[in-house]
Amino acid sequence: VQLQASGGGLVQAGGSLRLSCAASGRTGSSYTMGWFRQAPGKEREFVAVISWSGTTRYADSVKGRFTISRDNAKNTVYLQMNSLKPEDTAVYYCAATTKGLWNTLAVVTAGYDYWGQGTQVTVSS
Repeated sequence: VQLQASGGGLVQAGGSLRLSCAASGRTGSSYTMGWFRQAPGKEREFVAVISWSGTTRYADSVKGRFTISRDNAKNTVYLQMNSLKPEDTAVYYCAATTKGLWNTLAVVTAGYDYWGQGTQVTVSS
């Protein structure tokens, strides 16, 4: 599976962005899809995850502000980010796994088999 993330950019605090992640290749499997982010000097951290059927989980830091969704017909996953804060500044990565949504590994980088290239999100204060 190849993943291509897009949609990042520069936005003011309080603004919104929508990231997209297009999957190609072996997309016939029912992958669980996740978004992670990595700020400078920090480890990559979990943001959100969505099952094939649309069940979701979020990191506490983004709950109520970010929404993950997917269009299985288009093999695309989205991350709608609202009320952005400077601390949301990071490179955002999408990833795919065959593990179920409620598997403990679904919220850590080690649980994912495929990764996109990342897209930069910068939030100015």
